[in-house]
Amino acid sequence: MARASAANMPYPGEHGDYTAELFQEDFPQFTRAGPEEGEKTATELLIPKKMLEIFISQANDSVLPSRWGSMWRYAAGLYTAHFAALYLKTYSSGSSSAVQAAGSAEQTGVIKSAVMGDTSISYDNSAITAGSEKWGSWNSTQYGSQLVTMARMAGMGGLWAG
Repeated sequence: MARASAANMPYPGEHGDYTAELFQEDFPQFTRAGPEEGEKTATELLIPKKMLEIFISQANDSVLPSRWGSMWRYAAGLYTAHFAALYLKTYSSGSSSAVQAAGSAEQTGVIKSAVMGDTSISYDNSAITAGSEKWGSWNSTQYGSQLVTMARMAGMGGLWAG
């Protein structure tokens, strides 16, 4: 047991136990007040419940408590929030064409220039594409950027085999 801990190896079958309730408590920006239920106001998720369950399941498989220690809950929440935000960036209640559906998934960076007459906007996607070289889509949201920063702090311990 001490060797596995020192080697930063996950325990067999290890996964987290982050929940939708924890996510809603930690990241209320993904909920809105719904109708009154008795004496309290209900909260409504801004993403489909099934999608949230998928993101939480992935977080529990990927962000392991033994590697993150006291940062685990926040890291699991950032993982979930990152994918929820990416999902919401492409959300549409319905599209009238394939072009419209595909357009909602287009990468956009920081506005580089804008012209008013005949309207022209150009974006600087270098931060997204440069970040994709090593960290994939993690630089596409503030949640992902925070998680990457924390991952660097948590680091990976050495591996000992003997």
